[in-house]
Amino acid sequence: MAALICTSCVSTKKIVYFQGADSIYSTAQKIMQQYEMKLKPADQVLIKITCSEPDLLKIFAQDLTMGTFGTNSSNMNMGGSTMTNAYGYTVTNSGELILPAIGAVQVDGTTVDECAKIIEKKIIEKGYIKDPEVTVRLLNARVTVVGAVKTPKVVNLTSERNTIVDVISQCSDIDDTGLRYKIQLFREENGKLKVYDIDLTKSDVFNSPAYYVQQNDMVYVSPNQSKRIKSSAFYTGLSAWSSVIGVLSTVASMTVLIYNVINK
Repeated sequence: MAALICTSCVSTKKIVYFQGADSIYSTAQKIMQQYEMKLKPADQVLIKITCSEPDLLKIFAQDLTMGTFGTNSSNMNMGGSTMTNAYGYTVTNSGELILPAIGAVQVDGTTVDECAKIIEKKIIEKGYIKDPEVTVRLLNARVTVVGAVKTPKVVNLTSERNTIVDVISQCSDIDDTGLRYKIQLFREENGKLKVYDIDLTKSDVFNSPAYYVQQNDMVYVSPNQSKRIKSSAFYTGLSAWSSVIGVLSTVASMTVLIYNVINK
């Protein structure tokens, strides 16, 4: 109980977000803009090709089994607008998109805009269309949020510019037991796992390379000491024994009461 009392009072410095931002950003400051997502193996994308002569597009729909994501995705919503004649494909383990009539296109590490330019160039090089316009959108962008948040879940990203604050707010904010200054973001970069430490109580979080999330990131919010105590085997055992002792005390009190009544 003493331990719980000691951990129940928390300084406001540990729970207030972006401390010092009012003075630092009272005048406009340039912050890092690393929010563009880069395509990775297993990413699913939608690709739309348009041109001034629609009949030329038939060649790209000659085999709907190509692309491991599925078939024609006509009338699918992409970025707030309805895309027609769009097809879904999955980036292979080697970082390629396998497209009808075009073949393998290396896209690993490119943004969706860069990917679109590469496909446009391939179409022109093969002589299919002189003026292709390609649009690429990422389909399966999501971030997993676990730990001391009110609603741990997988957050689907609705745009390419999403911050750590955006995804945590989707989880109904950090729980009362969560440490706002001790958050970890796990990210795969170039085939390796990297961990970023994030402190939401400091205003310099805006310049962190992990401030803007990427697809398949995992966010972990550490719990405070009271959460650890409540989850410990000792605390669980103490609660159980407290219940048992309470029952025994009640039985003993009733026994004494009945004995006194009988012997009056």
